[in-house]
Amino acid sequence: MSRFTLHVRISLWLLLFSLGLSVSGFSQNTSTLTITGEVTTPLDLTLQKLSAFKQVSQKVKDRDGKEHEFKGVALIELLEKAGVTTGSKLRGENLAKYVLIKAADGYEVIYSLAEIDPEFASQVIILAIEKDGQPLPAGEGPFRIITPNDKKPARWIREVRSIKVAFAKD
Repeated sequence: MSRFTLHVRISLWLLLFSLGLSVSGFSQNTSTLTITGEVTTPLDLTLQKLSAFKQVSQKVKDRDGKEHEFKGVALIELLEKAGVTTGSKLRGENLAKYVLIKAADGYEVIYSLAEIDPEFASQVIILAIEKDGQPLPAGEGPFRIITPNDKKPARWIREVRSIKVAFAKD
């Protein structure tokens, strides 16, 4: 193989690699998060739409043991925007509701609605969109749940794509 052929192959590989990075960055910026189920107003949220909500920050230690500052929207605020029963109306059969959060890779976690509601719980669970002042990196974002009081970050679900509110049934 000549030097010229090798140079062309390397140049083509670098071009394709950089295009792949551009496409993955583009898809992260245009990703949509849906909120469905036992809601009065289903939501399709993008990073741009989330910027209109009140932003909150949490400094927590991630799985790597280092402190990071995550910024995003309180999950309860998003659920209230979708018309989920919260606050003083969260009683009786509504206490049997849960929130199922799904990631792009199929990973799923569940929260009871009461553990998200500030009238029942003292922590603020956030849907993070930034980490240490930067957009969440690929493989982690564009949306990530942060539960600051969990001792283990197993429910800090990455690459969130959907949130579904449902009733627990026998």
